[in-house]
Amino acid sequence: MRLTPREIEDRLEEAAYTLRNLPEKDRPRGYGNSWPPVVHDAKHAYGYTPERPMRVIPSAAAISRMEECFDWLLMLNPEDARIVWLRAEGARWRQVCIRAGVVRSTAWRRWVAALLTISKKLEKLDKSKGKAKGAKPLTATTRTTPRESGAETDDNRPDPSNFGRDTFPGFDA
Repeated sequence: MRLTPREIEDRLEEAAYTLRNLPEKDRPRGYGNSWPPVVHDAKHAYGYTPERPMRVIPSAAAISRMEECFDWLLMLNPEDARIVWLRAEGARWRQVCIRAGVVRSTAWRRWVAALLTISKKLEKLDKSKGKAKGAKPLTATTRTTPRESGAETDDNRPDPSNFGRDTFPGFDA
């Protein structure tokens, strides 16, 4: 299965969205207290506040796809990976150019080249995995010379970490 640069871009945007929605368990919560919030207006005392959208925690499949996208970014050089990730987060080209230190046309060219690089490297990995699966079957090897005696082979050399407690055929213990 070959991913096109457009599909790679969509997956990277999904990875950025997933990372943004992960719960922040390890970070400090900031200052807090046990007092209820102060009500400044009578209409807010009865729950008349604008609704907040429900927080959706990403699924395990979305998190594993996100981690796969992080591996893709490791295929690129750090400057190009930064441009690709900034675009995946939804940063405008102006901000990307400022942070990367390049003009807009150069940033766009590097972004497109990075997506193509990821696509080609993923295709190459798929081909190498296909070759590994379709490898030629193992055949029995025949020896042209007979094996030496059992005591002289590499399999039966004494183990130095065993402090001489090895027993071998042909030796009197």
